[in-house]
Amino acid sequence: MSQNNVLKGVFLVALGATTYGMLATFVKMAYSEGYTTAEVTTSQFVLGIIGILLINTFQKIKNKGTAVKATPKNIFSLMLAGTSLGMTSLFYYLAVKYIPVSIGIVLLMQTVWMGVLLEMILEKKLPSKQKVIAVFIVLVGTVLATNIINNDIKLDWRGLAWGVMAAASFTTTMFTANRVATEISSAQRSLYMLLGGAVIVFSFAFVTQVTPFNLEIFIKWGLVLSLFGTIIPPMLMNAGFPLTGIGLGSIVSALELPVSVMMAYVLLNEKVIFSQWVGIVLIILAIIIMNVNFKRKN
Repeated sequence: MSQNNVLKGVFLVALGATTYGMLATFVKMAYSEGYTTAEVTTSQFVLGIIGILLINTFQKIKNKGTAVKATPKNIFSLMLAGTSLGMTSLFYYLAVKYIPVSIGIVLLMQTVWMGVLLEMILEKKLPSKQKVIAVFIVLVGTVLATNIINNDIKLDWRGLAWGVMAAASFTTTMFTANRVATEISSAQRSLYMLLGGAVIVFSFAFVTQVTPFNLEIFIKWGLVLSLFGTIIPPMLMNAGFPLTGIGLGSIVSALELPVSVMMAYVLLNEKVIFSQWVGIVLIILAIIIMNVNFKRKN
């Protein structure tokens, strides 16, 4: 693989991670205008599905119908995998409703150690020392980044619980997304996973939305949320990861963490103290340790 292709992949993954890192701040701003979680998630998924449908149509015309088509089994598997995508959005947005965005993104990054745990269970073997060290660093970084050692800071337990659940569902999404129906195009895979996620999101909206649905959300925030949450990041990352490889891509995608915190700091005026920044750096360091091969080549 040429150096130019790797650099192109790094740029695509970095841009995708940066875009997704901005999302929670926009959600928080939508909340401040009185919109509900049901309205936020519904508008994001409806417009996201329309956007991905248009991309699929464009690709179909461009490829003149020669691309591999999804089988009914592919569609069912992807929609089932997509339910975890819908739960991730719901849980994450519910988390930032009760806690600062800077804390919410740190909790979402617990996928680092959750992924190691899930891998250990599925593959029935103990993790390497490298991964154990990375998990320990993540846990130390989380204590600092969430500032829970400061008695003056009281975090709503509901936000913490939703944040941990978001990380758990995101871990499931990452494991299934790269293992289900990989023979079809990323646009098709994204579409069916979004449809699966929409089942969860629409069910949540039906049960929880007790007031009339405010359709203004589609005009005011829907397009922004769908672009930054369900269209741009997966497209850029699906294009970038094959060029960078999983290891380098995972390191670059960690940009999501500082970008999310910076956006909350600038646009929401969330206070972020020095020890929290140290914790964020430790979490990024752990991701690097987990994905770098330290073994010397003979």
